[in-house]
Amino acid sequence: QVQLIESGGGLVQAGGSLKLSCAASGRTFGSYAMGWFRQAPGMEREFVASTSATDVIRDYTDSVSGRFTISRDHAKNTLYLQMNSLKPEDTAVYYCAADPRPLYSNSYLPQTYDYWGQGTQVTVSS
Repeated sequence: QVQLIESGGGLVQAGGSLKLSCAASGRTFGSYAMGWFRQAPGMEREFVASTSATDVIRDYTDSVSGRFTISRDHAKNTLYLQMNSLKPEDTAVYYCAADPRPLYSNSYLPQTYDYWGQGTQVTVSS
């Protein structure tokens, strides 16, 4: 069992930056693949980025590749999402999620993940 708490969301102008954090409870954070998803009003939850348990593999959806960076700090049990060059279409509630399976696969699918945070709002104004 793991609990996830996101923070760092807010209101920012287009072109600005934000860094999201996801604090994980428990001693198994280092064995979980982790992901970031987002959901805009009236839209389905969509994949943003993911990282394997060892942080050797990182994946991004095309729309954020080159602008967003996912990372993790095992000593702090924390997952991060650095978001640069933000656009109005990045506006959404952002969720972090944990996948306890030993094999890193299908990281872009919400159903891959067993644990979810409560979300943090990111609003980008034009």
